[in-house]
Amino acid sequence: MAEQDIRQLTITSASQNNRAENKENDSSLRFEEVITIGDISFASLDALAKAASVCTRCDLCQTRTNVVFADGNPKAKLMIIGEGPGQKEDETGLPFVGRAGQLLDKILASVDIDRQWDTYICNIVKCRPPLNRVPTKEEAAACKEYLMAQITFVGPALILLAGSTAVQYTLQLKEPISKIRGRWFDYCGAKAMPIFHPSYLLRNDTKTVGSPKWLMWQDIKLVKEELSRLG
Repeated sequence: MAEQDIRQLTITSASQNNRAENKENDSSLRFEEVITIGDISFASLDALAKAASVCTRCDLCQTRTNVVFADGNPKAKLMIIGEGPGQKEDETGLPFVGRAGQLLDKILASVDIDRQWDTYICNIVKCRPPLNRVPTKEEAAACKEYLMAQITFVGPALILLAGSTAVQYTLQLKEPISKIRGRWFDYCGAKAMPIFHPSYLLRNDTKTVGSPKWLMWQDIKLVKEELSRLG
């Protein structure tokens, strides 16, 4: 399914794997390809973000304050995909800046992963669903090509899928995070790991052995090991 999604985009460039290997040495790579969504072509992430900022593909455009496209480093080896913007994200136009985002920053920093330099963060949907409800299938579908294009432009080696919504709309898995966390799955040419959403960890604050926070600590150590192996 994921590979079919990628083929829905018209891409003229070196392969994604070559970009991932070489992008540290050639900062122009992400501007050398053209990605087509519908009948519009984009030559860069900046152009894609500009298009998303005026998107009216679904009804979420009627209630949003800001489109929340992404944050972090487009050349990062690690991408984090969440569910969608909350109130703080809608107000600022940046993903994961509320209480859950602050916890995510602490989790990353605990293993010396810098949010701004080492990660690229985005969501399944770019606009806040009213009252922070779960995005509908139609809303996720309306945003899917933007997400696929982001993955293609960035070319991450690793992807963290934060929460069940991110897992369902990417890996098409409905198992609870507790059953599949800590495992790597193939997705769009990258290794993808489901993790607990930080908002879930805020509601389950204990750090005892076997608790969600304890399990998250085990998972983020695995992520750091994999990043270190990649160099």
